Amino acid sequence: MIFPPISAPMLLPQVENNPDAKGAYADVILAARKSGSPVSQIWNLFAFAPEAAEHLERFTEAIMRGPGPLSPGLRELIAAYTSVRNHCMF
Repeated sequence: MIFPPISAPMLLPQVENNPDAKGAYADVILAARKSGSPVSQIWNLFAFAPEAAEHLERFTEAIMRGPGPLSPGLRELIAAYTSVRNHCMF
């Protein structure tokens, strides 16, 4: 399978090049760009709407690590397998 580069344009320039980006993800993006490292496009979305990202982070943490019949490791494996099947690097 061939995936687009992790830093390929996301086709949402207002989100990707948001001069008003704020929060922890904006800091991560800036640091990655300064070091020449790739920027995961999901970070741009989180920096565009950090208040929404907080909810998604809490939801994901609860689903992936909270009490349940499957171990967190098995949940991560299922998520990784699903991402590969969907041709998604995230």
